[in-house]
Amino acid sequence: MVDHVAVLSNPFAGKGRGGRETDAVVAHLRGSGAEVRVFAGDSAASSLALTTRALEEHPRVLVVIGGDGTLSGILDALCAVSVPVALVPAGTGNDLARALGLPRHDPVAAADLALSGVPRAIDVGEIRTAGRVVTFLTIAALGFDAKVSDRTNRLRWPPGVLRYYLALAIELVRLRLMAFTVSVDGAEAVASPGTLVAVGNTASYGGGMPVCAGAAADDGLLDLVQVAPLSRRRLLRLFPLLLRGTHLSRREVVHRRARSVTVSAPDLVVYADGERIGEDECTIGIRAAALTVLVPTAKEADRA
Repeated sequence: MVDHVAVLSNPFAGKGRGGRETDAVVAHLRGSGAEVRVFAGDSAASSLALTTRALEEHPRVLVVIGGDGTLSGILDALCAVSVPVALVPAGTGNDLARALGLPRHDPVAAADLALSGVPRAIDVGEIRTAGRVVTFLTIAALGFDAKVSDRTNRLRWPPGVLRYYLALAIELVRLRLMAFTVSVDGAEAVASPGTLVAVGNTASYGGGMPVCAGAAADDGLLDLVQVAPLSRRRLLRLFPLLLRGTHLSRREVVHRRARSVTVSAPDLVVYADGERIGEDECTIGIRAAALTVLVPTAKEADRA
């Protein structure tokens, strides 16, 4: 089998950014002497099917042009093989790229990691809910933040970021205590009423909001962050701290590390990597060192 680089493109990632960057990435790789085979999916299902086909041809590396959702949608196929991934961040949030120090504003530099990157084995999260298992890369959100994401996806107006702010306003008006029940590492479930629960493999979601500040993608552990019941005013006052990653020392916030977390609540909604995963109850676990990603050397990361 001829040694080659496979490129999986999501043209619709990042509101069309994925499509715009594919030509530059392919041209750079071919100009560097690589044999490149391109696969462009127009949906999650087609991307998964194309990934399976690409991996059957045994590429040396799979370059994925897309966001966190694009990569998480093909995780099961990737974790079943030993082919490393070079991620060209082309999504809206790109929180995995942020966690791994990948170039987020230079697609050519990101693609070049397919040729010169250092392999790094990272963990993959998994969510068990309603009889199925869904893998994820960044953070599972449960509670207020998940409801904001859910509301944003259901709104059709206004366009862009204004839709998120409208969803935030609506959910603030509707804010109420959530009757979480939480079990950590198989221990007895404890009633833990609060505002939100976040379970992170990496530090941030939503394009850089470090709700699980300090989380590492290769420590074999999940970071569990619980926020106590808050009034609307106190929640708004907590947001600036959350944006800076300085909220974990607040008395309203509990932070610990675990290998598995089970969460339930009467109106629970679960989001991960920007996608709705389930509701009511879930168990979140970790697959240690399940995926190999090509990352910059330490010196290159310092310059980025």
